[in-house]
Amino acid sequence: MLEMLKNKQNVINVCLACDNNYAQYAGVVIASVLANSDENEVLNFYILENGVSSENKEKIRSLTSIKNCSIFFVSPNNEMFSDYLAIKTHDYISLPTYYRLKLPTILQDVSRVIYLDCDVIVNHSLSELFNTELGDCPVAGVRDINKKAIKKNPSYVNAGVLVMDIENLRKFNAEQKFLTWTIENKSSIKLGDQEIINEVLKGCIKIVPDEWNVQSSNFTNRSSYTNAPKIVHFVARKKPWHYASFSYHKNLYFKYLQLTPWQLDDTEYKHWTKDNQRESIIAYLKYRPFILFRPRFYKALFYTYVIPLIRGELNK
Repeated sequence: MLEMLKNKQNVINVCLACDNNYAQYAGVVIASVLANSDENEVLNFYILENGVSSENKEKIRSLTSIKNCSIFFVSPNNEMFSDYLAIKTHDYISLPTYYRLKLPTILQDVSRVIYLDCDVIVNHSLSELFNTELGDCPVAGVRDINKKAIKKNPSYVNAGVLVMDIENLRKFNAEQKFLTWTIENKSSIKLGDQEIINEVLKGCIKIVPDEWNVQSSNFTNRSSYTNAPKIVHFVARKKPWHYASFSYHKNLYFKYLQLTPWQLDDTEYKHWTKDNQRESIIAYLKYRPFILFRPRFYKALFYTYVIPLIRGELNK
């Protein structure tokens, strides 16, 4: 009977990395995973943290009220990442983003994880993604929105959502290869850990459907125009928590924020949803005053509304 119960359970390991500034956003990601999980899923969250306060840790642990799960805080030794600190990329890329490069050392008793950035929202059960057949590939992901990168490397993926086979990464000696490549190319790296992962694992990355990482910055700039994204990744510099950002699907962030200890009161919620939406449209029209003359706008309009309307999917 015990063996039958184990077989019915679907164990899913999820890994995030954050400092105290991103603790709230990590909490919203976790809330979105729990809210969309199936009854038989056993969820383990591994939070690679750098200075997260005791108060924020307790707030994150309280998310077990949404659904029972295990939440582990892991504090990597930052001295292991000294060679990555010299990489000059975007200001908003902090040390914890490089933690994923040493998962075989940090999570020694874990065989596979879904790694999620803190600027994503999960809108579907992760079971199918977690159980993706990887074959000999140590990593799976969705192709990046960067067309230049894809042209050079057809398997170039966005590192914000990754299925990582930790055992296979060990066999591949990925940690050492990541470090060696970084030292040799330090002065030319532009996209941090994402560039490192894609260059070292080139040709060894499994591509999964776009809906598992819909990279979204505004209405026209999205990697997929699906109305049913399984994971939304807010890739623009301004995130949903920046007022009047252009982020499409940003109200999903506030939907799941309301399940956390950081929830907004009614006045704040209206400010960040209805008022925010209006201000976002105004700000976007100032940014793109000639949007009606851009073919991409009509492409986005067609695939977002016209095709689903024809298929009878809009009200589903």
